[in-house]
Amino acid sequence: MTVESTAARTPRRASSGGKRTSASAKSAGAGAKKSASAKKPAKEAGAGAQPELVQLLTPEGERVESPEYDQYVADVTPEDLRVLYRDMVMTRRFDAEAVTLQRQGELGLWPSLLGQEAAQVGSGRATREDDYVFPTYREHGVAWCRGVDPTLLLGMFRGVNNGGWDPNSNNFHLYTIVIGSQTLHATGYAMGIAKDGADSAVVAYLGDGATSQGDVAEAFTFAAVYNSPVVFFCQNNQWAISEPTEKQSRVPLYQRAQGYGFPGVRVDGNDVLACLAVSKWALERARTGEGPSLVEAFTYRMGAHTTSDDPTRYRRDEEREAWEAKDPIKRLRAYLEAEGHADEAFFAELDAESETLGKRVREVVRSMPDPEPMSIFENIYADGHALVDEERAEFAAYQASFADAPADAATGGEVK
Repeated sequence: MTVESTAARTPRRASSGGKRTSASAKSAGAGAKKSASAKKPAKEAGAGAQPELVQLLTPEGERVESPEYDQYVADVTPEDLRVLYRDMVMTRRFDAEAVTLQRQGELGLWPSLLGQEAAQVGSGRATREDDYVFPTYREHGVAWCRGVDPTLLLGMFRGVNNGGWDPNSNNFHLYTIVIGSQTLHATGYAMGIAKDGADSAVVAYLGDGATSQGDVAEAFTFAAVYNSPVVFFCQNNQWAISEPTEKQSRVPLYQRAQGYGFPGVRVDGNDVLACLAVSKWALERARTGEGPSLVEAFTYRMGAHTTSDDPTRYRRDEEREAWEAKDPIKRLRAYLEAEGHADEAFFAELDAESETLGKRVREVVRSMPDPEPMSIFENIYADGHALVDEERAEFAAYQASFADAPADAATGGEVK
């Protein structure tokens, strides 16, 4: 194992993939051959070396080969690449609109995914329809890939509902605010589908900060012992609110999987193609009975932890600027342009489509009806509960106490 240093936090090309593909290669994984070692995760870094990083697209948008993972994107077509690009652009536009709405007082809070689009879209597009996803509260790109209407993500943050969508419609669970608890839910669900004999898989999303939670350690233990078909997808965006990764772990996060008895892989989280490939590898392992795996998507949170956070108080502008050069959307666009897979008309049409999405999000949010105050007591227990009944009665009496209070015509308030 290696102790992660500041230098180790700078992504590099995996040692197995230093060779660039030729300019004439017209598909993302053309010519990749399946090898006996393809199902193995990247090799562990030796003492004093930087952790290995699976990368298929450099920050400049150049394709690099990977003997282990090329096979998982060998069937990716130019059209597939354009879909991945569209996913990231639309997700970023939706996210930006949500931030603006919060600043305008239309949302109470918003956790931005800016900079993490590749990790979410790559892993989201690797899932099958029958797979089940357990998100945290920032997986807006995964929700998009699972077919969840993005406007449904906003109800909870506006305070008009407790979630906003039916998890069973898209096999995409409700957002989980409690840090790390969704990994236990995912592991239990995975244990269940394994007993049912299904060949589907489960994905549990978590952040680097969640790896310090006891719930995650318990989930890892149960998943390993029961060989559960679950992929733990950790988006290491470098900051658990205000704590950098090196203050959370003495080793790179993906290496923690070793202690539980399952493989871990670190992937360039700003490389959508690599995230797609590694996620497919992990999901294939899960579906074929090989058990859990941990994917650490090494990325960066470009914005604040949430809109109530001020990242300028704990990190330097130079750090963000360095990561802006690794922008996942610019990276894929450079590759699309270099390979002739997209023209200016495509990008212009997509820009117009994203603006249409932004307008629709604004209109839907501002038209969301306020909930009935008493509805807060609904759907807590399936069969009712005496304490909830008591609290409901007390709140109803409190509300009624204002019903006949005379109002001040000038202020609209109660007459003193």
